[in-house]
Formats: sequence, structure tokens, C-alpha cells
Amino acid sequence: LRNLQQMLNFCRLFFKLRTGYVGGSFWGAVFVTMSGNRWGSLAAAIILCLAMLISLRYSPNKMMVFLNLGFLILTVVFILVEFLVMNRFFIFDEFYGVFIGSFSIYDIYDDLITRTVEGSDAHACHKLIPCCMPRCVGVQFGLVALAFQGLGLYLALVWMS
Repeated sequence: LRNLQQMLNFCRLFFKLRTGYVGGSFWGAVFVTMSGNRWGSLAAAIILCLAMLISLRYSPNKMMVFLNLGFLILTVVFILVEFLVMNRFFIFDEFYGVFIGSFSIYDIYDDLITRTVEGSDAHACHKLIPCCMPRCVGVQFGLVALAFQGLGLYLALVWMS
């Protein structure tokens, strides 16, 4: 029973560390992919607006409330502009995806590759998987994040054709 609990704790920590860094790149790739089609882009924008509305309920401080409201208003304005004025909304939706993905890659580079001090996320991953050095973990996460962005771009281009 104790070994099972230790293994569950290991799995929980292992996937929690990966989810923060690689998950951001995954969602960036999803937004880039959805920008390949007008209706997919609209669906992604509506889901993003709903997620921001739901997150307003759990916002910890006023700054997060203002940021959520700002992005929510900006996204709704671009949805309305797309349907009333022009016919190219998916470029804005692609901006969200590229921004999220590129910030995720920068975050991986900054936190896992260049910062190797004791107590960093790279060392936490190294303690979980002793065979991988801290910078090696960062390079692995970076390669996965770049692969997600490349896959998102490829799927968007396929969906456009």
C-alpha cells in the first residue's frame, strides 16, 4: 500500500510539472489549428470567451479580473467586426495561438534551460527522473513544445486547403 501511494505521488508530480509547460504549448497549437477554418476559429473564440467568463468567478485579485475583462471585450469586439465588417477573423485567433505557444516556449527556455539553481522546476524534474540532467529535461520539454507548434501549423494549413 505504501509503494502504491509513493507511485501515485510520483505520477501526480510528474504530470503536474509537464502540464504547466507543455500544456501551454498544446493549447497554443489548438488555437493555431482552429484558425485554419472560419467556423473553427469562431468556435475557439467562443470557447475562450466562455472560459474567461468562468474564470472571473475564481479570479484571485482585481488585476486578473481587469485582464480577463479586457481580453474578453477585445475578443468579442473582434468577433463582431468579423461578422459585420470583414471576413478574416481567424487571423486574430491565430494570434492568440501563436502568442500562447511562443510564450510557453520562452517560459520553458527561461525556467528549465537557463535556470538550473537548486529549487527550480528543472531540479524538481531531475529529482523525479534522476537519469535526466536538469537542462536535458528543459530541452526535452522545449522539443515537445516546438513539435506541438509545428503540428498546429501543419493542421491549420491542411484545414485551410
